[in-house]
Amino acid sequence: MLEAFWGSSVLLAAASLPPSNSSDLQVFPLLMGLAGGLALFLFGMEQLADALKAVAGERMRSILSKLTTNRVTGALTGAFVTAVIQSSSVTTVLVVGFITAGLMSMSQSIGVIMGANIGTTITAQIIAFKVTKYALLLIAVGFALMYPAKRERRRQQGAGIMGLGLIFFGMGVMSSAMEPLRSYQPFLDWMIRLENPLLGILVGALFTALVQSSSATTGIVIVMASGGLISLPAGIALAFGSNVGTCVTALLATIGRPREALRAAVVHVLFNVAGVLIWVGFIDQLAAFVTAISPQAKELAGSARLAAEAPRQIANAHTAFNVANTVLFLGFAAWFARLAEWLVPDRPIEEEQLVQAKYLDQELLSTPSLALDRVRLEILHMGDRTRKMFVAALPAVLHGEQEELEELAAMDDAVDELHGKVITYLGQISQQSLTEGQTEELTRLMAAANDLENIGDLIETNLVTLGLRRRKQQVVVSDATRKVIEEFHAVVARAFDAAMSAVTTKSVEARQVVAAMKQEINRLAESAALHEARRLVAEEPNRLPAYTVEMGVLENLKRIYYFTKRMARAAAPGENLTRDA
Repeated sequence: MLEAFWGSSVLLAAASLPPSNSSDLQVFPLLMGLAGGLALFLFGMEQLADALKAVAGERMRSILSKLTTNRVTGALTGAFVTAVIQSSSVTTVLVVGFITAGLMSMSQSIGVIMGANIGTTITAQIIAFKVTKYALLLIAVGFALMYPAKRERRRQQGAGIMGLGLIFFGMGVMSSAMEPLRSYQPFLDWMIRLENPLLGILVGALFTALVQSSSATTGIVIVMASGGLISLPAGIALAFGSNVGTCVTALLATIGRPREALRAAVVHVLFNVAGVLIWVGFIDQLAAFVTAISPQAKELAGSARLAAEAPRQIANAHTAFNVANTVLFLGFAAWFARLAEWLVPDRPIEEEQLVQAKYLDQELLSTPSLALDRVRLEILHMGDRTRKMFVAALPAVLHGEQEELEELAAMDDAVDELHGKVITYLGQISQQSLTEGQTEELTRLMAAANDLENIGDLIETNLVTLGLRRRKQQVVVSDATRKVIEEFHAVVARAFDAAMSAVTTKSVEARQVVAAMKQEINRLAESAALHEARRLVAEEPNRLPAYTVEMGVLENLKRIYYFTKRMARAAAPGENLTRDA
């Protein structure tokens, strides 16, 4: 259906105007060529983008997180990252994650979002090179690299080259299919209508919204220009429309997402629409500018010259338009941020909404390295929930009332909810093509999530049960014993924090800190056991029930340390997860 849309649109004149030499136009072969060529073109773009994301995804995430200290570097970084991974939506998703995690401000992110628009123009520049005659060679080379290769990276490189070949091959198929249209007067008349900026922008926006790729729209416009079927002003209007249509993709991607994601999408819409509105009256001037800076074929005339010059001119116009808009609006980044926050204000968040996953984005599943990185952030989110539960546990168990113990037990529901979402997301990642290192990382992250869930269960069942027993048996924990338990609890809390740092930042030093605390934990456990033994022989009421409760709390704290130690080893590639370090 997507493929037929463009073919139907280019034949709109034939359907709407009186027939003119219609017997010379073979409609079915033309539509078949357009549909098949468009399918190859879009599939090749998807192959190329997936390969680039797999090869460079993790590196791009690192670059994006480090080079966004100001608006200019943010814009340059957004352009570079988008050009490499061939997806402005993935760049935006990463930015939203950084905002949610507090690693980037909304104002900083706007530079990256603006720069992403520049990155998308690289596809048009590549397509404008007339290398369709080498398409089958690229497909053959990509296939030769991809299938015999044992290393995942080499296979992805082959897939990228093969995808590029499919893009050019699809272009060639579409160009051949559209050759009869060069002499079909109703179509040529309709193409002239597209020089009306509003009509051209509307058609470009609708098609982009349908295929959800501005690069695909611009690429097809260049294919038509290569056949001498479309003028430069009409091509520019269609490219403008692609910038408006891509906003639909950005808005659809925010459904069910945090407010930060919606704000980023609103900025994207404001920026793109404002840019088109400013430039819509200057299409002729932009056409004159790119004509002056682009290669010319003065030895040719008519449609032959148009076919030779227009592809590069349209690509240059697309790039110049997006670069000019970024330079123009970059100084207003703070204003865009305030406007987005005003249009999308914060709203009261109910408790049920708080337990929703914040970082697990479906858009990143096709890039496992980035998806695994988001799992680490979600585990940090889950760890924050678990730590609040751990901090609340001690006062509730040692001297809390029934209501406090019930609230403590209920806190585990949020931990269990996040655990389920993390494990489900990891399962979806496992369905992708993973390298050996990514598979190992996935296993370790799953183990870390399970350890957090086990800590929550220990608190919900064992510690809450001990608290309920204390109340039932009317046990009163002495000040001296409470201090011993609180000291033990504080050390385990430090171990928990170091373990979370190890998991989320892959810090080997943090893992070593957790492992080194084993001696301190053992020393405190021995000291606490000696203290309890002395208390056991004291002539006080309920000493045996008190001993059972107090030692039970200490034993469970020691078990929690065991799980924190296991968690920390998620940051140590190559180590056995089950070995007790």
